[in-house]
Amino acid sequence: MSGAEPDRATTFGPSALLTPANAITLVRLLLAPLVFWLIAEQGSGWWVFALWIAITASDSLDGYLARRQGTTRSGAFLDPLADKVLALGGLWTVVVAGRFWWVPVALITLRELLISGFRSYWGRRGLSVPASQVAKFKTFLQFSSVTLVVFPITTDLTWMADTVLWAAVVVAWLSAAQYVRAGSRATSTTGSA
Repeated sequence: MSGAEPDRATTFGPSALLTPANAITLVRLLLAPLVFWLIAEQGSGWWVFALWIAITASDSLDGYLARRQGTTRSGAFLDPLADKVLALGGLWTVVVAGRFWWVPVALITLRELLISGFRSYWGRRGLSVPASQVAKFKTFLQFSSVTLVVFPITTDLTWMADTVLWAAVVVAWLSAAQYVRAGSRATSTTGSA
């Protein structure tokens, strides 16, 4: 008999609500209005930057915990919701502050609404359309465009944040096409089965 104890990490079933991953996601959602207010009031600054980085980077931590301790239905709903609230809220706050042009942010918002509707429609019919790597990169670009505005060292380099924002628009619509293609392929496979 070996003296080593097996790893006894806490695991949660799919219906669990109060998990460490969900707690982090809820904290991200609760801090969102504060960071939006700071962006609107201060524009850029070290405190704004630190808080923005903390709540956007913590997405990786809640994802890690969910994979390690068990994914849940509530987490599958809350995590993308937090990402959308932070990304769209951050982008629109920067628009209201007069730093971003509204057109690229409107294009991103339109994409989010259409794809959320698409995923919801097919989800109710039993077809799961998980987030792709391209969609995750899209979220990263959206967060990064706001980061470049609130980071004191890059805040005056407007071309940099604008370039990343337009890249986010392009990647957002590429990922939208990817979702539609994946959904069409899955429905044609299911229909022929």
